[in-house]
Amino acid sequence: LFSSLRDLYSQFLKEMIIQPGIAKANLGVSREDVTLEDHPLNPNPDSRWNTYFKDNEVLLQIDKDVRRLYPDMAFFQRPTDYPCLLILDPQNEFETLRKRVEQTTLKSQTVARNRSGVTNVSSPLKTTPNSLSEYEVLPNGCEAHWEVVERILFIYAKLNPGIAYVQGMNEIVGPLYYTFATDPNSEWKEHAEADTFFCFTNLMAEIRDNFIKSLDDSQCGITYKMEKVYSTLKEKDVELYLKLQEQNIKPQFFAFRWLTLLLSQEFLLPDVIRIWDSLFADDKRFDFLLLVCCAMLTLIRDQLLEGDFTLNMRLLQDYPISDVHLILKKAKELQDSK
Repeated sequence: LFSSLRDLYSQFLKEMIIQPGIAKANLGVSREDVTLEDHPLNPNPDSRWNTYFKDNEVLLQIDKDVRRLYPDMAFFQRPTDYPCLLILDPQNEFETLRKRVEQTTLKSQTVARNRSGVTNVSSPLKTTPNSLSEYEVLPNGCEAHWEVVERILFIYAKLNPGIAYVQGMNEIVGPLYYTFATDPNSEWKEHAEADTFFCFTNLMAEIRDNFIKSLDDSQCGITYKMEKVYSTLKEKDVELYLKLQEQNIKPQFFAFRWLTLLLSQEFLLPDVIRIWDSLFADDKRFDFLLLVCCAMLTLIRDQLLEGDFTLNMRLLQDYPISDVHLILKKAKELQDSK
């Protein structure tokens, strides 16, 4: 099963990155009359160029997000021991995702005219912090771990056009990829990219509704789940529930991020992996996630009961307890007290 899925992933790479890259490179070589074939200004939605430009928008968003993955850890900036040979084969004269990002960013330079009529071209590379200039791109033949994650997300977006890529998915794929790419067994490590892709796809099948805005208010959407955190809290600790209600602290203010990103932004990566271990081991994993959120609230109940709106918002948006074992133990107690 593993080898057939890994072969399938190689197929995705060929179809979605390599072949379009070769086609683009060839168009640069054979400049035929653009009126005779598909060309960049072709308005037809089925045009290859149209797809190419739309893909570039998605790619730039992914690129911006994956470069910032876990900035407190050097891991994602380091080169992988197993760069993708299909992509990095020096025989391949095709446009890689790395080249696409560089070219698209260059093309999206902003032209600004000052009051005396002088035109300045300001490159996004220089003006925005957190952009391409923040991290050095590794030399040819090497790939950073974030570039591998970028490819996984790009292929997911291509295969799932209904949802494509939504900010936050990078935070979901990060811990999965890290787990595979740091496995002590080199056989798993070597196939981290393909294995992460299929695990991520399976996980997204269960949580994708959180990322679809039109479903927010439906029973499978994120609003319903946030309300469920409060109704569970009301059941378990009515005094705390009433205090939060009285201060008009809505679950959207903190539970949106907790639930959508499965707490991946609230704790350090090893602790996130520990929490996910408990979530994924539970049949009703997302019911258990609600209990973990309630446990997080009840563990700081004394501070919340004493605090005003501003103080409490700060506590909830920058959660003070880092001992995840304590949180999981409390969640289990809440689960057993039904």
